[in-house]
Formats: sequence, structure tokens, C-alpha cells
Amino acid sequence: MREESRLAIYGAIGANVAIAAVKFIAAAVTGSSAMLSEGVHSLVDTADGLLLLLGKRRSARPADADHPFGHGKELYFWTLIVALMIFAAGGGISIYEGILHILRPRPIEDPTWNYVVLGAAAIFEGTSLAISVHEFKKKAGQGYLAAMRSSKDPTTFTIVLEDSAALAGLAIAFLGVWLGHRLKNPYLDGAASIGIGLVLAAVAIFLAQQSRGLLVGESADRDLLAAIRALAKAEPGVAEVGRPMTMHLGPHDVLAVLYIEFDPALTASGVAEAIERIEARTRSQRPEVKHIYVEARSFQRRAGP
Repeated sequence: MREESRLAIYGAIGANVAIAAVKFIAAAVTGSSAMLSEGVHSLVDTADGLLLLLGKRRSARPADADHPFGHGKELYFWTLIVALMIFAAGGGISIYEGILHILRPRPIEDPTWNYVVLGAAAIFEGTSLAISVHEFKKKAGQGYLAAMRSSKDPTTFTIVLEDSAALAGLAIAFLGVWLGHRLKNPYLDGAASIGIGLVLAAVAIFLAQQSRGLLVGESADRDLLAAIRALAKAEPGVAEVGRPMTMHLGPHDVLAVLYIEFDPALTASGVAEAIERIEARTRSQRPEVKHIYVEARSFQRRAGP
């Protein structure tokens, strides 16, 4: 397990455990629908962090007879489960609770505890977001949205999304409580709960789309494809290298298939030795390429100009 993604997950779990209980207490004391939704939100985020840790641990298991390429894709499976939990348990329950509150509104008598809890939660969530963003920036090298779409390790950007959604939810909850109390309109508290649910549903849909692509079998990025091809072309006797066929078996585990045309002057043993050198050089310079298969093809020189 990579230290940077593990640190981000532990930071998120710690923050959510610290604030989930007090949100539920504040919801029970004040009767705020938005606070109850926020409590559910933090509880779901805590469970999501534990599922991501489970996925990281299970994906690190070595290859066996039934899984010759290892268990790396387990991480993508558990990330999909996290997305489903955010959508159903987070977004669904929050929207449902908001609708119930609108149908049976209960005015907030004293919002003080809500403000205290929301302020403390904002500090914890902000700290967790700062940690996750810091770790994500180490690997991003581009805009956040583009980096999330191109990333093959969903754990870190999942935490960034969850923490961002948490802060957005806190802002919505604050507006719902403050406006509902100030305007003496309890419907706004229920509307805030629905707003929190919609934010969580949007995050879940984005995360599910990313996990689906990785589970189906997503290719390596263009930089890695170019590097693999260049390393093969650097071998003497290689006439042409087709576009590598690659697939991520895990965030740092790539399967690569190369179609290489060798000069016909090379003997069979020469081709075999060249293939061994290409594989060794690729694994040395690009260690994430753990599985390499080369198909040799003869190269016919054209006659004339």
C-alpha cells in the first residue's frame, strides 16, 4: 500500500469518526433534518474509508493459480462499492429525510448546537481535505478534474471528492439551518437535506464512472505508451513497433503486449535475445509494467524507391 494514499484515507477516517457522533447528537437535540443528513454523510464516509483500506489490502495479495495476474482490480471493485454506498446510503437517505421533513416540518428552536457542530466539523473536514489534496497534488501534475479522470489509483481522489462534498454539505446545512431559523421557515431545513443528497449523488455518479472504466480494462496513459514503444525501438535490429496494447491490472500494475517487426537478418536466437533485453529494459525503467508479452513479426524490405 502506497504511503500517500494510506495517509489520506486514515486522515479522512479520523475526521469522520470525530464528527459523526456529535452531528447525530446535535440532530437529536435540535431536530434539524440537515444535521441528521450530515450525520449520515459522515457515517457513510467513515465506512467508505474502511472499504478503501480493505480494497487496498486485498488488491495487494500475490498472484495465485486462480488469479495469475494478481488481485489488483479488487481495488477498483471496492471503489465501485464505495460509489454505490455514497449514492444509496448517503444521497438516498439524505433526500428521503429532507422530503420527510418538508412533509412534516419541525421548527428549530435553538440552532446554537448546530452552529457549534458545523464549525467543528468544518475544521476537521478542512484538515482532512488539506491532507488529501496535498497527497493528490504530488501525483496530479495537471488540473484536478483532468487528473482525476486520468488517474489509475482511485483511492486518493476518492477521498478528495468525499472531503470536498463534505465541506459543500456543511455549507448547505449551515444555510438551511440559518435561513430556516432566521426566516422561521422549517421547510428550508428539509430543502438543505435534499441539497446535501444531490451533492452526494453527483459525487457517486462521477466515482462510479471512473471505477467502471478501470474495471472494464483501461489502457495506460499516453506517456507510458510512448515510453514503452521508445524503449523497444531503441533495441538494435528492431525495424518497427506497433502501438502497445496495455491494460491496468492495478494502479501500479500494467500489462503490455508489443507487436515488434525485427530485421530478417536476425537469427531466431538473436530475436529471442533482443526480446529478453527489451523486457528487461522496460521493467527496469518503467517498473509499473509488470507483465510484458512480445509477438515477433518478420519485416519485409521494400524494393525500389
